[in-house]
Amino acid sequence: MTDKHISSQFDNELNQVSSHVLELGGMVEMQIRQAMYALSEFNIEVADQVQDTEHRVNALELEIDRELSNIIARRQPTAIDLRLLLAISKTTANLERVGDEAAKIARMVKRIIDSGKARVLPAGELRMAADLAAQQLRKALDAFARLSADDAVAIIKDDDHVDREFDGFVRKLITYMMEDPRTISASLDLLTLAKAIERIGDHAKNIAEFVIYIVKGADVRHSGPDGVESAAR
Repeated sequence: MTDKHISSQFDNELNQVSSHVLELGGMVEMQIRQAMYALSEFNIEVADQVQDTEHRVNALELEIDRELSNIIARRQPTAIDLRLLLAISKTTANLERVGDEAAKIARMVKRIIDSGKARVLPAGELRMAADLAAQQLRKALDAFARLSADDAVAIIKDDDHVDREFDGFVRKLITYMMEDPRTISASLDLLTLAKAIERIGDHAKNIAEFVIYIVKGADVRHSGPDGVESAAR
């Protein structure tokens, strides 16, 4: 077997596992959309769909892990290729955690509905933050598909927008609770939902950092904005 043939097989295996990562990304994006619809409409059936999808997300994560393990065992990749496989593995883990956050939102929605206090909550206030987090994830997946370090840098910079939305929402909730202490319990539930949305944005940022790691070989997880831009050049 020629080296060219081995290289071609390796490329095919990498393309397959990358396609599965993007498939996983599509599944968790759908979970986010469904979770936010369930929250805005207090729809228990859609919340159930989010939780049903969680099982498929977990199964696909395990399949990707098996594929990566098989590639490493069969191909004995070089340091550069091993870096790529490691980043793919970490990207997969972050996508699975996004699915966990969406499922958490769905479970909370069902609990709120069961409690009978659904309409007390100003759930619409969360839409902007949720939309931003979902956009961040979509951009991160696009950056992964194109292996674009420049796009990844833009995503990392934009993460501040999601954080500001979360901070602003927390301030609104504090005012809400101070004006009417009877809403404290409901507001705490909403805070849990807001935190889950913020974490989705964090995972999108993590994926962008791994894209830079794949393309440039630089670990920017604990770098400031200047360090990220410098590494991506």
